[in-house]
Amino acid sequence: MTLINSSYNWYALYTRSRYEKKLHQDLLKRGVEAYLPLKTEKKKWSDRVKVVEEPLLRGYVFVKVSNREYFDVVNNPGAVCYVSFDGKAAAIPENQIDALRLFVDHFNDNINVTRERISKGDIVKVKDGLLKGVHGEVVEIRGAKRIVLRFNNLGYCIHTDISLDEVEFTEKRDNE
Repeated sequence: MTLINSSYNWYALYTRSRYEKKLHQDLLKRGVEAYLPLKTEKKKWSDRVKVVEEPLLRGYVFVKVSNREYFDVVNNPGAVCYVSFDGKAAAIPENQIDALRLFVDHFNDNINVTRERISKGDIVKVKDGLLKGVHGEVVEIRGAKRIVLRFNNLGYCIHTDISLDEVEFTEKRDNE
């Protein structure tokens, strides 16, 4: 007789597009321990500004399941699949989920997530503000969303701390 492993592990679950909140609620209703980190953002329309909660990591919900619930969870209509490596769902250590919760709870206003791979030496163009249209070189990366730029084409070497939202990439440094 084989016993089913009943130990619980955290996993990242890919969701359908813009389905994170719905899947999270469905899982909680089913009694599954689930975590959806949310970031508070101000959305601006032409006539108003509204504070909304958006998923910090689009397309993901974290679930704590045993082998017993493993397939039931992924068979939910909002779920796509588990995040896997070498064909096996990657378990996430409990302390990493705890750290993510702590970070979201205490630093929600300062959290920015990007998939943009930036490197020192990349050339960017400022999209907004006083330096709009000016090209600069990334000289330092400060967290996930802030960079320090050097502006040589102004005739001086000027450094500024700027958000990634304010720039667009024009030339990627070849890192190979």
